[in-house]
Amino acid sequence: MWSGGKDSALALDRARDQGLEIGCLLNVIDAATQRVRFHATRAELIVAQAQALRIRLRQLAVGWPQFEASFRAALAELADEGYAGVILGDIHLADVRAWYEERVRAAALQHVEPLWGEAPLALVREFVSRGGRAVVTCCELAKLDERWLGRIIDERFVDEIAALPIDACGHGEYHSFAFAGPSFAAPVGWVAGLRHLESGFLQLELLSPRDAVFATAREVVAAEAALAAAVRERRPGAWGKLAGLAVIAHRDKLGRKLEEPERRAVWDALWREAHGIADQRYHRPTTS
Repeated sequence: MWSGGKDSALALDRARDQGLEIGCLLNVIDAATQRVRFHATRAELIVAQAQALRIRLRQLAVGWPQFEASFRAALAELADEGYAGVILGDIHLADVRAWYEERVRAAALQHVEPLWGEAPLALVREFVSRGGRAVVTCCELAKLDERWLGRIIDERFVDEIAALPIDACGHGEYHSFAFAGPSFAAPVGWVAGLRHLESGFLQLELLSPRDAVFATAREVVAAEAALAAAVRERRPGAWGKLAGLAVIAHRDKLGRKLEEPERRAVWDALWREAHGIADQRYHRPTTS
């Protein structure tokens, strides 16, 4: 059961330490938002995780009323395909564990809990010490202020979260997106997007690097409509000025200087956005 957060990542690592073979990630997203509930992670970033982990992904897009039926059907399919059990990342919420365990065992599958009953602070320290890294994507503002949103879960994070009167693993207080660790073939790229407040929870929208580039292009073209029109009319100097503004905007979004492939990606998306080109197969002039 894969939420995309640090507990799922650590449970996966622990299960592999025990000699278990992980053949599939079962992920549930909300059908309306196309995001993992509570974590607010976009479906495409879960896909990117699965690719980096080199594990097959089965993603269920359902509304909350349909969740149980869809979950039971997915378990039955896994059992039919020869899977032996389901690994979960529960730690100490007994009612949550009992709900899943009942349904997993009803499908004639083993119920495996590699993290169950252990100290939350020790677990988050272990995640980090193994080389795991995650970003905080959701905070309950009654427990953590907005400065924690977007924080990287690393050694400093662990030391600071340990000093607060909350669950160090964040069961409700915060949720995360794991982007690196021992099971990842390569880190998963992401860019911080907009923040959203929902029922006392502040959520951070993460974008894939490609989506972030196109978001920058859309923003620049919208803000510089006259200049974009000049580009379409092939006015001298218009493209260079618009391209420069886009590179600056994306640099500010990332908080660092862009590498050459990143600049070219920005120019590519900007040219397409300025001309309303949907088909990716086209020729764009180079930018000096």
